[in-house]
Amino acid sequence: MWDSIQKYFLDLAERDPTWNFIYIYDDKELERVLDGIWVTLELAVVCVLFSVAIGIVGAWLQGARSRLVQIVVQGYIQFFRNTPPLVQLLFFYFALGQFTPTFSPDGYLQQPIISNVGWAIISLSFFAGAFNIEIFRAGIEAVPQSTQEAAESLGMNRFQAYVYIVLPLAFRVSLPSLNNNLVNLVKTTTQALAIAVPELLYQLVSIYNDYSTSQNACMVLMFVVYITLVGVLVLGMNRWERRMQIPGYGG
Repeated sequence: MWDSIQKYFLDLAERDPTWNFIYIYDDKELERVLDGIWVTLELAVVCVLFSVAIGIVGAWLQGARSRLVQIVVQGYIQFFRNTPPLVQLLFFYFALGQFTPTFSPDGYLQQPIISNVGWAIISLSFFAGAFNIEIFRAGIEAVPQSTQEAAESLGMNRFQAYVYIVLPLAFRVSLPSLNNNLVNLVKTTTQALAIAVPELLYQLVSIYNDYSTSQNACMVLMFVVYITLVGVLVLGMNRWERRMQIPGYGG
């Protein structure tokens, strides 16, 4: 079956060179595409998890009694919300990357302890996390003050009230906006190409640089993969939102 598919696309490339799906009938190029998809999934999943964690912690710190903590959190939000993610990515990798320690696995070649994939995860997580903080802050403000006071009257401290009472309610309110931001984050992972992270776009650009006739086919694959990835995320988040909905919270 697979051999027949490969033969079909090989014949197609010979008949119409502008549609050269080389990554289907050439095992080496197929492996490059699969590696790229795997790195894209890794970036998307890890960045989503880290950015949500940053949003939860940052929203809690915004309500801290310390004025200094509030200023630091607000400064972080303003910096990452008001500068392009590509500039942030380049700053983390080329500027901060110069100050990271290195190690030598073979005793000769020095390698930084944080790879380009690591810097991409850090940069993109901080970028999306800044938006998530504001999303969760809005969700927290939607929780009635009387609910928080009731938790404190039961003997809970501020952290316990946040974790067990405020956050579960705020999370439900925040899910629609969080869904939009996470979709945007997944699409933004393509910018990791700028620091040579071997995600899907990087691999496809490399393929059609080697085989110019494969450009159309590469862009078709790019479109299909990202439509599928974003579609799965949106459907999953929408289903989660419906299951977690409480009457009176989040619509």
